[in-house]
Amino acid sequence: MNKNNQIFELYIDYLVTSFSYTTATGLSNLLDGEISHDQITRFLSHKQFSSADLWKNVKKEVREIESDEGVLIFDDTVQEKPYFSENELINWHFDHTVGRSVKGINLLNCIYHSNGASLPVAFKLITKPIQYSDISTRKIKRKRKSETTKNDDLIEILKACKQNKLKWRYVLADSWFSSIGNMKFIHDKMKKYFLLALKSNRLIALNKEDKLQGRFQRIDSLDWSG
Repeated sequence: MNKNNQIFELYIDYLVTSFSYTTATGLSNLLDGEISHDQITRFLSHKQFSSADLWKNVKKEVREIESDEGVLIFDDTVQEKPYFSENELINWHFDHTVGRSVKGINLLNCIYHSNGASLPVAFKLITKPIQYSDISTRKIKRKRKSETTKNDDLIEILKACKQNKLKWRYVLADSWFSSIGNMKFIHDKMKKYFLLALKSNRLIALNKEDKLQGRFQRIDSLDWSG
């Protein structure tokens, strides 16, 4: 095993087993200085790891568990970075777990589940390169915007999974991803099925006639007893 692969494996184990902050110095101390913190830092910064790099590392294990009944599970998380300077990657995102915007890194994960095992197969780091400025003062505002929506990102990941010839039948995700566009893409384009959460105030038509007549109802107003 070459040095970079060794550091890679050690760093993953370090992240998985740590219960507090993780640093290059912390890992080096655990190894009694066998690998210096400078070596670890250089490894982490020598390239920008992508979703394709992840797939190369997990492909063999995924092939061992995959099946036609596989499930792709999408979820995003925000790793808070309150003391870091804002940039394209570290900026403000709404965190539904706390009900407010927090400063940090927003990560969209895609987990593959099959035969009782789960493995990450893709991810997208949400960047916001578009900045806003006040027209009158020409001062840069704190607000930033991504070049793509999370729904766009989900579709791109699904395309990548298809290109990687991953076997799956279902997509699971929360209400953030339950757009009509995603539903149609999964069912009509990919010929797959989905289980997506819907907000209680979502308007739906119970049949085609209701849709054509514009008769929509809130989900929380429906009678589910029958």
